Amino acid sequence: MGMGSKAVRSQDRWAFGFLLAFLAAIYISPGEWIPGLARFRPALLLSALSTGLMLLGRMGRREKLWVDGQRGGLLLTFCGLVFASLSWSLYRDATEFAAVELLKWVLVYLTLVNLVTTERRLLWACLALIVGSLFTSRGVIAWHQAGVDLVEGYRARWVGVYADPNRMAMSVGIIVPLAVAFLVRKQSTWLVRLTCGLAAALAITAMVLSYSRGGFLGLVAAAVTWVLLERDLKRTLVVVAAAGAMLVLSPQSFWNRTRTVGTYEADASAMSRVEAWTVASRVSVEHPLLGVGAGTFPYAWRLYGPPGASRVYAAHNVFLQVISDLGFVGLGLFLAFIGAALGPLWTLARDRERGWLVRALAAAVVGHLVSCLFAGFLVAVHFYVLFGLAACADRLARAAQRVPEEGASGLAPVPSPAEMPPDWTPGEELASGRISGRHR
Repeated sequence: MGMGSKAVRSQDRWAFGFLLAFLAAIYISPGEWIPGLARFRPALLLSALSTGLMLLGRMGRREKLWVDGQRGGLLLTFCGLVFASLSWSLYRDATEFAAVELLKWVLVYLTLVNLVTTERRLLWACLALIVGSLFTSRGVIAWHQAGVDLVEGYRARWVGVYADPNRMAMSVGIIVPLAVAFLVRKQSTWLVRLTCGLAAALAITAMVLSYSRGGFLGLVAAAVTWVLLERDLKRTLVVVAAAGAMLVLSPQSFWNRTRTVGTYEADASAMSRVEAWTVASRVSVEHPLLGVGAGTFPYAWRLYGPPGASRVYAAHNVFLQVISDLGFVGLGLFLAFIGAALGPLWTLARDRERGWLVRALAAAVVGHLVSCLFAGFLVAVHFYVLFGLAACADRLARAAQRVPEEGASGLAPVPSPAEMPPDWTPGEELASGRISGRHR
């Protein structure tokens, strides 16, 4: 029995280790800039190894896969609708691609909620994203300094999915509230605070150099959300100081472009979004229930776009993309999933001791959703990773709140099977903020 138990723990640790490597790899993008790695698709390989080991462990112990209750059920139903849309798709190949991509990220979500079963693991998962973002932010800054492949001659970007400045900005924007939360937490070690401070500074710099208005608005929304949830004067001053530094150090051209949000009629980029939103509304009028098939918005443009248009645009809004692709049935499922993940965080954020990371995740989710109003992507891995972490934080924080404090640490109870995976084991308090020591 002892040997079997050790083997199970070892397999679980390996699965979680591959998951951490995957979370870092989605920002590092090693296959895009390290010669010879592209054919191995490192991020996909790491996620497959993590998911595979997790599933083997479940089968070996004859345990069911935890699907995250109602949240997971909504996500799986939405994914099922995407696959079902193959039968009415405007362009089947595009829908098939979108369905397969979404399935990969749904599996990542399920892997997260099955492996991030202690508060310590949640801390490590967030830190893996923060550390990985250092590579993306530095790559963007280096490309800008060297004048490499700038969009419109001045907008910085990087490799892979980060070749789109807007997508890059909204992706690195996720880690800013997380990094700041670790930075201001007294219990964080000096190395963690140094790393997180650097990651936040580089991420904000990369966002400025991208000149992404949607990314900037998302960052503002995340900052405001975090300040309102924290309700702490010292931490509010940290945000004010960061905002002041951004105001002083950002180039005037960044603020000039940002101010065009109020005069969008004279801006070609902004008007392309208006045109895309108009196309989405026309599609929804003719196909209100189920849309024209997942991933087919560019093809719907040819039918519903302005006459004589020489260029096809993306939807530039994830919610309008869902309406166009999957109708109001799809939108309802999508919004229900978002609400099931975000809603509980508002209540849990009131816990002044344990809720520090919950508040940061809530701010990251709000900021990302605001960015999705301007440059949303239905099958973006960052979206499902972020919501997976939010779901884990919700479940773990609820478990920790159900027992009274015991001494200085306060152990979390073993939750009911309806709330946690069957192999859940107690972890350290989120309030500790420390990541040193062994996994339990």
